[in-house]
Amino acid sequence: MTVAGRTLRTNARSALRADSLIRTALLAQLAAGTGEVWLVSAWISDVELVDNSDGAFDYLLGENPPERCRLSDLLLLLAQAGGTVRVVTRPAVANSAFVQRLRSGADVTCDLRVIEDADVHEKCLVGPGWIFQGSMNFTRNGLARNKEQITYAVDERSAAQALVEFQHEWEQA
Repeated sequence: MTVAGRTLRTNARSALRADSLIRTALLAQLAAGTGEVWLVSAWISDVELVDNSDGAFDYLLGENPPERCRLSDLLLLLAQAGGTVRVVTRPAVANSAFVQRLRSGADVTCDLRVIEDADVHEKCLVGPGWIFQGSMNFTRNGLARNKEQITYAVDERSAAQALVEFQHEWEQA
């Protein structure tokens, strides 16, 4: 199934933000329980994506659901639910808190891997049948402040192609 992509151009003055689309995609993937998700971004911070203070997402977020759910929380929950999660980012101090949080939260039952690549510049979040691509790093500034462009599409072919290319680039090493 292919649904025409939607391109957002975001900035601090605009009400348009990509975090609601990203939250929806990751929560839907969590509900599905399996599948492969790749996050590729030169810069990543642990942005808050889900406000669960009213318990609206308890059924998805587990036995001890957090009141506030960050990007790392959702990726860890995906891996713990049986999904495959890969994160590719630069080996930089700015990314270290996020990377450390992922690594410390994963256990031996999780299929979660963080790959550091000093040359990565691509920005993409992809899962089974859906894909985000654009200029936006997955940081607070990328989501809320910078002038960014990001395209979201429900497109099995594009998503599958990105997954294969990412596997070839970073899993073969």
